[in-house]
Amino acid sequence: MHRVFHRFAHWVSECAGSPWTFAIAVAVILSWALAGPFMGFSPGWQLFINTGTTILTFLMVFIIQNTQNREAQATQLKLDELIRAIEPARDSLIDIENLDDEDLAELHREFSAFRARKIAELKSKVEQGGV
Repeated sequence: MHRVFHRFAHWVSECAGSPWTFAIAVAVILSWALAGPFMGFSPGWQLFINTGTTILTFLMVFIIQNTQNREAQATQLKLDELIRAIEPARDSLIDIENLDDEDLAELHREFSAFRARKIAELKSKVEQGGV
């Protein structure tokens, strides 16, 4: 079931992101808007577009979430592999996305302080004409 859904979600996401799909969506909306005067801007005319867009939006939420989850996981695994492969990197950073919020905040503070030190060092070198 997961494999079939993944393939379907990937296919839908590829189709949904294509210029042709966008052109079709614009054509549908223009056709609907042009039909308004002929249909007297009736409740049925409004219901057609409201129902269609609501259903499509509802379904696309699940497709997009599946695609984003897979891409985020793949990116995280690639980053974990880079951390594992580079000797000075801390292996403890592998899988940090599963840390609790306090631990992530502490790492963020650590990296922010490191970044501030590096920026100060760079400014000092520039002022001394070293860069």
